[in-house]
Amino acid sequence: MPELPEVETTCRGIAPHIKDQTFKKVIIRQGSLRWPVPQTLVDKLPGLTVLSVTRRAKYILIKTAEGTLIIHLGMSGSLRIIMDGQAPKKHDHIDFVFRDDLLLRFNDQRRFGAVLWTTEAIDEHLLIKDLGPEPLLDDFNAQLLLKRAKHRKVPVKSFIMDSHVVVGVGNIYANEALFMAGIHPERHAGTITLAEYETLVNAIKVILKRAIEQGGTTLRDFVNEAGKPGYFKQQLQVYGRKNQACLTCNHTLTEVRLSNRSTIFCAVCQK
Repeated sequence: MPELPEVETTCRGIAPHIKDQTFKKVIIRQGSLRWPVPQTLVDKLPGLTVLSVTRRAKYILIKTAEGTLIIHLGMSGSLRIIMDGQAPKKHDHIDFVFRDDLLLRFNDQRRFGAVLWTTEAIDEHLLIKDLGPEPLLDDFNAQLLLKRAKHRKVPVKSFIMDSHVVVGVGNIYANEALFMAGIHPERHAGTITLAEYETLVNAIKVILKRAIEQGGTTLRDFVNEAGKPGYFKQQLQVYGRKNQACLTCNHTLTEVRLSNRSTIFCAVCQK
């Protein structure tokens, strides 16, 4: 499933190609996604110009003067820039055509993604208005986590994966950040000290920035016919390494299930 770094990489990959470009037409081949794709996009978008391409949590926001496209990649979705007239494949559901030689193509094999349209202020949209802060901005800090965790007995890993607490800390990055911070994932969020949250906040920021930087090295792949941006090239310390030796202390890594998610940690480094 594309997580925040992959969505950020997608934004950075498509923005230089479509910003300041004008929609020529929209082709909807399959409109039955997580929510129905508004068929009115076929009439609304032509003639509008892309003012910006940004991200909020895992939503890609393509802003025009009359409204904003909200795109979510779901579990298997991708957005690719097509510049060579490549014919659509089986799961290429939507084309946003800008010129004869430039289009943005939405592909989603499982169809859990979304393409929506809104004319309201984006921060007031139902899908966005209750989201927590962005993890890479200054308003995500230890004091915020300490306040929101007060008296809470939820495992700290589930706590930092709650999008109402902070957005974008998916399973892989929660595992990695807790390991870097030396915090056991099953500890109750309310028992974590301010100093420990400061370490955890820093770890989350470092891990996400590193993942974004790794994705950023493959931006050229957004314009090739393969459409494979090469996610997850970063060296993972714990995720996907159950029963292997900890890279720090050589102790065997442990796996448990938290909120039905694979959770891997080192019982020595994360007491």
